[in-house]
Amino acid sequence: MTSVEAARELLREFPVVDGHNDLPWALREQVRYDLDARDIAGDQASHLHTDIPRLRAGGVGAQFWSVFVRSDYAGDKAVSATLEQIDCVRQLLARYPADLRRALTAADMEAARAEGRIASLMGAEGGHSIANSLATLRALYTLGVRYMTLTHNDNIAWADSATDEPGVGGLSAFGREVVREMNREGMLVDLSHVAPSTMRDALDTTTAPVIFSHSSSRAVCDHPRNIPDDVLERLPGNGGVAMVTFVPKFVLQAAVDWTAAADDNMRAHGFHHLDTTAEAMKVHRAFEESNPRPIATASTVADHLDHMREVVGVDHLGIGGDYDGTAFTPDGLSDVTGYPNLLAELLDRGWSKPDLAKLTWQNAVRVLGAAEDVARDLQATRGPSNATIEELDG
Repeated sequence: MTSVEAARELLREFPVVDGHNDLPWALREQVRYDLDARDIAGDQASHLHTDIPRLRAGGVGAQFWSVFVRSDYAGDKAVSATLEQIDCVRQLLARYPADLRRALTAADMEAARAEGRIASLMGAEGGHSIANSLATLRALYTLGVRYMTLTHNDNIAWADSATDEPGVGGLSAFGREVVREMNREGMLVDLSHVAPSTMRDALDTTTAPVIFSHSSSRAVCDHPRNIPDDVLERLPGNGGVAMVTFVPKFVLQAAVDWTAAADDNMRAHGFHHLDTTAEAMKVHRAFEESNPRPIATASTVADHLDHMREVVGVDHLGIGGDYDGTAFTPDGLSDVTGYPNLLAELLDRGWSKPDLAKLTWQNAVRVLGAAEDVARDLQATRGPSNATIEELDG
């Protein structure tokens, strides 16, 4: 049996829980949620990284669908756009019930696995989605959102982003209250995208495990979107999980410099640097023809996992590919069919099948269940917070 065959066999029992997929935003940008125009029951490889046949081929058993909205959206615009993203996921669940199962709890994830369906959860990407309102945070939880990334690429009033200039120096008093309220609800605190100061403040504040839904190792690739070792070292005490991402500009050092130049080129042509529409991709491809991009591979991602395992241990690792949220992907991990290639690489490096079962399924399910346990205890001792940012931050 080849390593890839062994990986596929393992995934039949312990499928991948992927921490972050931007399919809803891609559907918004490409077809304004017209699911007939992007019917993921069939092959959408010419438009998307993700469709149901390829999820099946890749061994995906649970997916956190990102209900991301751009960080230049603010206030009611950010909230309403987040609601539209949530509605997109709900439409997908209604349209494909034989393949996708709504999941709100760790028990739901296990039930989906037993049924052979893909557990579908949601994660909000950026605290701008709640518009400084704890009631809005609770409403998102009620609608099914099970993690919130505290920031996206830009600072918000109460938290600093990894890719912005320092603002409040991590989390403000209101930001810490947001973390406490997420703990009380059972919503996972996601520390991808946030500044190291925000990571440390959140770990100081939380009483529940945290996740990094799509971040890799800063020691291996020095990009601000990655996790410093001193933060990784705190995960065993917290119980959290760091879900390695595949984005080449976060995992391959040579790609960091190339991406900076490519982003400048996008802006020079009037596009947002994260734009993945057809017109924007033409600009990307033209730049790449003149400036060949460095190529990441499954081995590049495995290097991150090897290092992160040395620092934090296998019980605190997971996978968050960021498919349909990135213009480029590594060789061997070009779309959601690629997970067996990563597992095969890890098998060849000596990772055991029990190790891989933790990486793909068990760690992510455990961390959501632990957040539920913390929420149950907190709800028995205190009610919801109605604090405002004006009261706490002045």
